Amino acid sequence: MIKELKLENWKSFAEATLYIDPLTILIGSNASGKSNALDALLFLNRVSQGVAIFPALAGDSNLPSLRGGMEWICRKPEKQFTLSVLVEGERDQQDYRYTLTVQVNGTKADVSAEQLTLLTYRPRSEQAHAKTLFHTKQEDANTPSLPTYFSTGTQGPGKRIELSRSHTILAQTETLSVRKEVLDGARAVLSKLQKIFLFDPIPSHMRAYTTLSDTLLADGSNLAGVLAGLEDTRKDAIERTLTHYLKELPERDIKRIWTEPVGKFGTDAMLYCEEEWGQQATHEIDARGMSDGTLRFLAIITALLTREPGSLLVIEEVDNGLHPSRAHLLVTMLQTLGAERKIDILVTTHNPALLDAAGVAMVPFITVAHRDNNSGWSTFTQLEELEPLPKLLAGGSLGTLSSQGRLETALKREGT
Repeated sequence: MIKELKLENWKSFAEATLYIDPLTILIGSNASGKSNALDALLFLNRVSQGVAIFPALAGDSNLPSLRGGMEWICRKPEKQFTLSVLVEGERDQQDYRYTLTVQVNGTKADVSAEQLTLLTYRPRSEQAHAKTLFHTKQEDANTPSLPTYFSTGTQGPGKRIELSRSHTILAQTETLSVRKEVLDGARAVLSKLQKIFLFDPIPSHMRAYTTLSDTLLADGSNLAGVLAGLEDTRKDAIERTLTHYLKELPERDIKRIWTEPVGKFGTDAMLYCEEEWGQQATHEIDARGMSDGTLRFLAIITALLTREPGSLLVIEEVDNGLHPSRAHLLVTMLQTLGAERKIDILVTTHNPALLDAAGVAMVPFITVAHRDNNSGWSTFTQLEELEPLPKLLAGGSLGTLSSQGRLETALKREGT
């Protein structure tokens, strides 16, 4: 799992760390930096898939650009940014620290520095033992290659290999003849970055017929195709789970949620719902007749049930379209299915009802994005680190404190 994300000169951040838990709730006012942090995760996911640095930022015919485009990638007036992740190791008492620095110059962006470090935690030692698996050493910023030194297990700088600076060294390592320890570390980090899934389900995209699919798209548009394409036993189990949770949403009785192939060749699919009102006979509707909130909720559950274990599921405005009275159901569902499926979840919200549903028990896992009083740059504060929090909670719930702006006010006072 990814344990933390460090941002340096990235968009509105000068230097900040976001800690990631099994369920992390990121809150903050508009323009506080929440979306900018999520863009960093999206960028890391793209480059881990082998996408070159420049199109991963600026987009191309297959990818949209990150929000703000190249002009706002670096904190002004800087020309480079650094992203660092702490990733859980394959063995107990071990983690990996991966750090990437990118130089941005107008219409060009490439690797300036990169390093992968194995951290081993030893009994009775306050600091982890750090072993560099590879690091770069820039000699000429204008050359297309970047000297990279890989650990050989002996003293010395390591094995030097010239690699392209247009792609991450991490993504190029798998093709090299280097020590197994280095390959294992690179693969472990790549695997976690590749399993980041930024999900923004758009109900209007889910109402049409869709082809059978293996993987859920980022907008949820192929929801029916993914469910209908599952193996029968798994499909039945997932549809039962969908029905279980959906029954709690509307003021009516949902008898069943299911998908099925349609059309002459059976290569398209549609989502259906059977519902009952009071003593009336049941009737069926398809996705075209379902509410936005229902479709979005179904898509989130489907993502939790179909993503690989070890994934990081990221959802912006997770409760968008959901009635506030169902916030508690949403929080319970995220916690339960996330734990069962071994999927970490990072969500953002502006909804006081969701914070009230999370309750005091979730305080250690709530982070506030906000702007520094003096510099104006974005930063993160874990809610439990807010000194006056106990006094604030004595005067109102988390949702009340958020809706009244009292958390932001307390942060500003602490920053003076």
